[in-house]
Amino acid sequence: MTTTAPANTQKKDKPLGQSQFSVAWQQFRKNRLAQAGGLMLILLYVMAIFAPFIAPDALSSYSTSNITRFHPPTPIQFRDPDTGAFTRPYVFKYTQQLNMDTFVNEFKPSAERCPLYFGVRGASYKILGLFPGNLHLFGTNKEDCSVYLFGGEDLGRDLFTRTLYASQISLTIGFGAVLITTLIGLMMGAMAAYFGGIVDTVIMRLVEVLAAIPYLFLLLLLRSVFPRDINPILALYVILGILAFIGWGGLARVTRGQLLSVREQDFVSAAKSLGASDNRIMWRHMLPTLTTYVIVTTSLAIPSFILLESGLSFLGIGAVEPYASWGSLLKAAQDGGLSSLNTRPWVLIPGFFIVFTVMCFQLLGDGLRDAFDPRKRA
Repeated sequence: MTTTAPANTQKKDKPLGQSQFSVAWQQFRKNRLAQAGGLMLILLYVMAIFAPFIAPDALSSYSTSNITRFHPPTPIQFRDPDTGAFTRPYVFKYTQQLNMDTFVNEFKPSAERCPLYFGVRGASYKILGLFPGNLHLFGTNKEDCSVYLFGGEDLGRDLFTRTLYASQISLTIGFGAVLITTLIGLMMGAMAAYFGGIVDTVIMRLVEVLAAIPYLFLLLLLRSVFPRDINPILALYVILGILAFIGWGGLARVTRGQLLSVREQDFVSAAKSLGASDNRIMWRHMLPTLTTYVIVTTSLAIPSFILLESGLSFLGIGAVEPYASWGSLLKAAQDGGLSSLNTRPWVLIPGFFIVFTVMCFQLLGDGLRDAFDPRKRA
């Protein structure tokens, strides 16, 4: 009599000993909205880095002979209007005509076509300030026929180009300022909670002093002490750097409150008994318990600094000519009054980028929070 061993139909068990980040990554992959937000942010930062190459023109180049003030967007055509067959992408050249009723120059497309080419030589630039070049992603190779994907602004400069260049300032300022604030806040809060005593008292009193400083008056004071001929971008980065340096108080206070209970846990006592150093206990054992909170705080802080920079530029104390940020571009749209809404709405496109970026950060932050939260794991 022969017997056969039953086939092993049980599913293989999941591997044991997974790290917190590997488990969180598996949970994050289930959140499609968070993944979409992260991918869009990556795309925005890549576009900001390679803005000089992607943009068809330079940041502040415009024609003094052919004034194209508030040029409308030029749609890219892919079909021949006569035959309907697909052809090389092109745009129509626009002409200006004076409207005798309103006495305003109006743009109308002419019959002249301007083919689009990839890899067009144009204005010189430097990517990240290190890699020079003059090759642009696309263009028409005609000085009197330009591509206005987002239209033009009050001086006839390409708004698509200026929006890409403006993203370099708006996106990097938020990331850098939050990095400074988070590192200082976590370090100060952990020191106050772990050491206690005089260290805790000094740090908390310092937090109260920083909380009493009015931000708006500090901004105006800092901007007024800089000389008028200073580089406006340098002044903007210094101002936001100072704000980030003094804005860690709230994070330090919350970190201290949460780590006071963590300090009494058994794993902290075990680390002390094994001879672990104070730095190792704080950074390797106590602070990782705040991962979820830090992720949520960071996802909220980065867009808040982007909005702060946009507000400063909107008020005229941020990025000013010859530089641009999303806030300064909106300031130019605001100067146009009601006409920016009913006759040239394309000047509001930089505002869409602000809203879109903040929304992507929110989606990414919510997804990371749920991924690191054990209570929300399936």
